Amino acid sequence: MVLLEFTMAPRGSGESVSPYVARILDIIDRSGLRYQVTAMGTILEGEWDECMAVVTACFRELQKDCNRIGMTMSVDWRAGDASRMTSKVTAVEERLGRKLST
Repeated sequence: MVLLEFTMAPRGSGESVSPYVARILDIIDRSGLRYQVTAMGTILEGEWDECMAVVTACFRELQKDCNRIGMTMSVDWRAGDASRMTSKVTAVEERLGRKLST
């Protein structure tokens, strides 16, 4: 199972990139994958090919009208079941003995 965190936005499109991010999030939401949106990126959880297909679809969407696209991506693959997106945070909270503000 893969946890994949990425950010993607056009370069040189001004200060606000929210119209582009909205297009990307529409693709992610329709993908059926588990995901979490943060202020700085999006986390996907799924099989390798599924996650990479979503990232590719997001890139292709921006490529339609963006001459330059920047992206950062971090991937953690581990054999096993899903739900690592929440279980990793839960494991840390249990060690601390309290809930974190996430």
